[in-house]
Amino acid sequence: MKIHLSADEARVIGALIEKEITTPDQYPLSLNALTNACNQKSNRDPVVDWDERQVQQLLDALAKRALAVDRSGFGSRVPKYRHLFCNTAFGQLKFSAHELAVVCELLLRGPQTPGELRSRAARMAPFTDVTQVEQVLEALATREDGPFVVRLPREPGRRESRYAQTFTDLPAEHETPEGAVLPQAEAPIAGDRLGGIEERLSLLEMEVAELKRRLGE
Repeated sequence: MKIHLSADEARVIGALIEKEITTPDQYPLSLNALTNACNQKSNRDPVVDWDERQVQQLLDALAKRALAVDRSGFGSRVPKYRHLFCNTAFGQLKFSAHELAVVCELLLRGPQTPGELRSRAARMAPFTDVTQVEQVLEALATREDGPFVVRLPREPGRRESRYAQTFTDLPAEHETPEGAVLPQAEAPIAGDRLGGIEERLSLLEMEVAELKRRLGE
């Protein structure tokens, strides 16, 4: 059965996944640590300012649906929480490391381009180039148990289309006039190759400039 999350539940799940990957020695998270993770000003859109009571209510709602659980170890003085969203022993939803990094970023920051996903998800699963991100997006969009991402109509002035996860409802501004988004399977990513090449060229120019600066020093 497809998992559906509210925008606030997505923030909690995304924060738990992110910290599980990036700070495994501090995972599971205490309520205080999870609240701080949800309220982070970096890599979050929108930025929120929740208190522990609000986060606890979201955890309780997720626990009732078997999507989060208290996993305090023996002797632990405070409850610690982990997600059961995916990649668990008994759950059916499984993602590769790269798929999970992309899904996590989309849960935390909303719709993004392949180039944005490449740079932002690198701390969880490094991507060699934008083409690899596009391949992961295509896999997520065409899985038999999905789709887990959709491609949004390209916005005026943008070189690349953005992609969104399908676990939450899309805000109205990301819908087409008919009220539906375009699934990846029906909208090939090849049309964004030029934008991806331009973005990679820009990154290379920045790297060359940095190397020149270091040589000069």
